[in-house]
Amino acid sequence: MNRAISPTRRRFLRLAATGAAAAAVPTWIPRAVLGEGSQPGANDRITVGVIGTGGRSNLLIDQLPEQGRILALCDCFLARANDTNAKKGDGKWAVYQDHRQLLDRKDIDAVIVGTPDHARVLVCIHACQAGKDIYAEKPLTLCIGEGRALVRAVRKYGRVFQVGSQQRSMAMNRLACEFIRSGKLGKIRVVQGVNYTGPRFPEELPEEEKPRDLDWDRWLNQAPARPYHTQLHYGWMAWWDYSGGEMTNWGAHGLDQVQWALGKDGTGPVDIRPQGPAKDMNAPVHMKYDDGTPLRLELSGGPMGGAVFSGENGRIEINRNKFTCNPPDLIRELPPQEEVDKWRDEVALWQAKYHMVNWMECIRTRELPVADVEIGHRSISVSHLANIARYLGRRLQWDPVRETFVGDDEANALVLRPRREGYELPEA
Repeated sequence: MNRAISPTRRRFLRLAATGAAAAAVPTWIPRAVLGEGSQPGANDRITVGVIGTGGRSNLLIDQLPEQGRILALCDCFLARANDTNAKKGDGKWAVYQDHRQLLDRKDIDAVIVGTPDHARVLVCIHACQAGKDIYAEKPLTLCIGEGRALVRAVRKYGRVFQVGSQQRSMAMNRLACEFIRSGKLGKIRVVQGVNYTGPRFPEELPEEEKPRDLDWDRWLNQAPARPYHTQLHYGWMAWWDYSGGEMTNWGAHGLDQVQWALGKDGTGPVDIRPQGPAKDMNAPVHMKYDDGTPLRLELSGGPMGGAVFSGENGRIEINRNKFTCNPPDLIRELPPQEEVDKWRDEVALWQAKYHMVNWMECIRTRELPVADVEIGHRSISVSHLANIARYLGRRLQWDPVRETFVGDDEANALVLRPRREGYELPEA
């Protein structure tokens, strides 16, 4: 017996078909790569360089859609790039230690940037200047100011830029966020998020012998010069100079869902209140948007990849590739099961294949991808605002239009951090 397809299901099937078509269509190489007057052939693929070859980049290499083809790798730790080349490229990919050499190649269309947080923006701006399209991992930035500089560069050079916030490509997340944004949950009374832990401040660590194939100065990038230590090299996410801790790591996902569901992709909170003393980087943080919607980062557990939205008509908890409602039938129409199941493969919910499909289709069409650079910048700015408020230990007023704190020079000094000589951001 034929069953009628509901409008919601029909819409998701259409979106899924679009994604499937994107995976199947002949891919595209910019004419500038092929030479003056050349036309791409039916079997041309988007050529890719990978900058940063740590664990996340290796997963992305494994998940690269069929329309992409890797030509080169780069890592300031040359031994790691060589190891990835041997294991995944059969030794056939070119390997570089300086990302600018990779970017100089005219036969590379796009790059995946999977460096540590503190090195990401400079590499991405150089990629923009070199005419490459970019897939950059989250968290996008180390501080708010460099995020705005990156947005300017992407727009100036006309690049397609996808941030690795893959929940933007998940049907369950899209449905729940659209439901809230459309007003069906009613007026939002409060949004509760996880109290993500923050970073530690650097300590004086004794110098250790660094690996022979590691360019430590290049690894440090914009951060202050320090002697090599394994706790910095391999545990960089724990330290203020290189990362925002879990507030920017998981917060990049969870707070992105808050921004999306509330329709705040182009703005951010205006009032930030830490619930602890200065430099308590694990204190809960309460915020408000300009329409009065409260956001409280206070949960000790729960939806790391989302938040709990309480409104006039019920409650929705959004997490990665799933949501729950109270009352249970608040959202009645669900995506096709295959749209949910495709994110549950051998690497579970860590994969980003279909998010990269969207990126590569946008390289072909020159449209904005689902997690455009402005979206990524605004979402991670919420995390940075929380960490700045924790650092200072006082209430802050934020102007999301000017992207400055109101009447607070000390806070504004943290919007864009000083950068080490030789690693300054280019003017855009």
